[in-house]
Amino acid sequence: MNAQVELVCDSHSSLGEGPLWDRRYGRLYWVDIYGHKIHSFDPRQPGRYETIEAGPFVSSIVPRASGGFAVTLEDGFYGYDPEARTLVPIASVEADLSGNRFNDGKCDPSGRYIAGTMSRTDEPARGSLYSLGSDGTVNKLLGAVGCSNGLAWSADGKTMYYVDSSRPEISAFDYDASSGQISGRRAAAAIPAEDSTPDGMTIDAEGMLWLAHWRGWKVTRWDPSTGTKLGEIPVPVERVTSVAFGGERLDELYITTASIDVAPEQAADQPHAGGLFRVKAGVRGTAPFSFSG
Repeated sequence: MNAQVELVCDSHSSLGEGPLWDRRYGRLYWVDIYGHKIHSFDPRQPGRYETIEAGPFVSSIVPRASGGFAVTLEDGFYGYDPEARTLVPIASVEADLSGNRFNDGKCDPSGRYIAGTMSRTDEPARGSLYSLGSDGTVNKLLGAVGCSNGLAWSADGKTMYYVDSSRPEISAFDYDASSGQISGRRAAAAIPAEDSTPDGMTIDAEGMLWLAHWRGWKVTRWDPSTGTKLGEIPVPVERVTSVAFGGERLDELYITTASIDVAPEQAADQPHAGGLFRVKAGVRGTAPFSFSG
């Protein structure tokens, strides 16, 4: 791939994550988990972005069918009103398990909010993957998760792709749209050690997966039917965290990054660590699903 990334917001996020293109507002939203902030960018106002103080460890944001957004904070799911800038609890999760926090999350085609947890002190296999239904009921889909990250669904909704960053692979599950249950875990793509740690992920209109690489300086594209890497795009930041398609035609790939733990001797090589980047990927993406609750 010969595409060149451009810096669109030099936000210097500590841990930028969870990019979301919202067609209702024509804006790109993303979070800074350690900064406890929600950012938004309007492409019609180049170089500018807005910042909203959010709750502790805000880690993902999704559109809500009833208006506004839903988000994950450290301890559960919340509704978020962007006009009033208020948060309303929807469901508490892992209240009896201190030391964990939510990480990445997205909605499935039926409007469930799927999100996972991880240890804040990197204890192995301490996280889980959860599903929030429209009635506020939370179901545990998967346990013994190391670091819950990227999510995507096939066009027919029958396959869920998932990244647990403690495993060097993109996993695939059979997905039951009626119940929201998962089964039949297998590797859709094995991630070589030289590609570094798999992180956030999205899917394009051709059914190919786009993967961010933590400490990998890049984004890659994979064919989940064969496990083949189709190409990669260099990013001028080591800690690449997630990706999402946006723009009016959904043909722009937005890339979030992190500045956390960048060593002083490396800072000069990545002055825009924590920024939001964009690239013309040469393919259209898919629109995000909304939370139905």
